[in-house]
Amino acid sequence: MKPGAEPAETLPILYADDALVVVNKPSGLLVHRSPIDRHETRFAVQLLRNQLGRRVHPVHRLDKGTSGALVFALDRTIAGTLAAAFASQQVQKSYLAIVRGWPAGSGTIEHALEAVQDSYAPAGDGVAKPARTDFRTLATVELPRRVDRYPTARYALLELRPDTGRRHQLRRHLAHISHPIIGDSTYGKGRHNRLFTESFGVNRLLLACVKLQFTHPVTGEPLVIDADPGPAFATLLEQLDWQPATPAADLGISPVSP
Repeated sequence: MKPGAEPAETLPILYADDALVVVNKPSGLLVHRSPIDRHETRFAVQLLRNQLGRRVHPVHRLDKGTSGALVFALDRTIAGTLAAAFASQQVQKSYLAIVRGWPAGSGTIEHALEAVQDSYAPAGDGVAKPARTDFRTLATVELPRRVDRYPTARYALLELRPDTGRRHQLRRHLAHISHPIIGDSTYGKGRHNRLFTESFGVNRLLLACVKLQFTHPVTGEPLVIDADPGPAFATLLEQLDWQPATPAADLGISPVSP
């Protein structure tokens, strides 16, 4: 590095071998270039390519605002194998999300979704496809803040497990059951988003992919990849007293009552 030059930005690597690399993508970073955000100059693909000094191939996608485990293959054949595994629901994915309100202790959202039309996806046939998300409430809080017509505001920390992989599925499903994810400017509620920005200094989408489980495409061995939800998300969990505790569940977070 030249004297006075800024150090190159790098991505935290969660797992790496000769076939694939898994990174912890920060919130606010696009996976690759998109006409949606023409002004953006940072992309996970390019950052990791520069970091490793070789070509990489993303095999799935996280929304720009979503943080967490993101898988890249190191050649096209492995990329195709892994992409097929994601498409056929052979990859188990676990997310953390903070949502408005107090959902049930656990449940399943089955709500068909039409394709989201944007530069990532070609025009669809307009037919809603089946979509399923399992959820579990890990913690709740009631804040002494007036939002809408209520004198207090309730929020919950959820574990989300999508069984299908529709575009924006988690964000759309949580909005469908009236528990939108905080920080979601498209499907969420602006007043609740602003409360978290003004009260906690958090202005990101509070959704993070914290675990992936799949079969290694070369060795056939099971892989379990864990990712932290990102510094702002983790700080918020501390502020809300939602501390990681003795693992009572595979996410390592115990249910907490308000």
